Amino acid sequence: MTVVESIRPRRRAPWGDARFLLGILLVVASIAGVWFVVAAARQTAPVYAAAHTLTPGQRVAADDLQVVQVALGAAASAYLAPSGADLADGAVATRTVSKGELVPRAALGDASATDVTTVVVRSSVDVPASLAAGSTVEVWAAPLEDKGSYGEPRILVPDATIVSVSRDDSMIGGGSASLELVVPRADVSEVLSAMAGKSALSVVPTAAAP
Repeated sequence: MTVVESIRPRRRAPWGDARFLLGILLVVASIAGVWFVVAAARQTAPVYAAAHTLTPGQRVAADDLQVVQVALGAAASAYLAPSGADLADGAVATRTVSKGELVPRAALGDASATDVTTVVVRSSVDVPASLAAGSTVEVWAAPLEDKGSYGEPRILVPDATIVSVSRDDSMIGGGSASLELVVPRADVSEVLSAMAGKSALSVVPTAAAP
């Protein structure tokens, strides 16, 4: 009897298979990609944050800012940084920047380009305790008609920003408040006229105020 031996093909080693090698490469590439993403997220850069609330028209110097380390990636270029000449002499805030908020480059401008100024207004009534620097308010005026009699109040300044608030809780003060406000230059004349005419001024929060 003739015995026929079957010859089986030799099994290839796993590392000799192209698909196996391709799988290994994909796993390595995936791990490397995750590592690069995590490493990039951990990279921080120094930028400026407001040391206190900045109001429109306020001159901004280094003392008004503090350096913080944040991971912003490509967005870092949109914020004020301590490196270079980002903080120009005479720069002013063009909008309110709250305490601790990162300072966008667009929030600073040249003083000559601003169209706001500050006035001190005494409100005939007290203002809410929630109002503070950076709050947005309306200024109302009721014209003096007769002694102790006032006309219909109207909005004098629809959009003013508080710089500071000084409240008078004494008996004589009657719960009034004195406020330094940032107002558009176009409204200054009316504000001063109302004050000169002894109108009763009232400062009230807008819908956006805290």
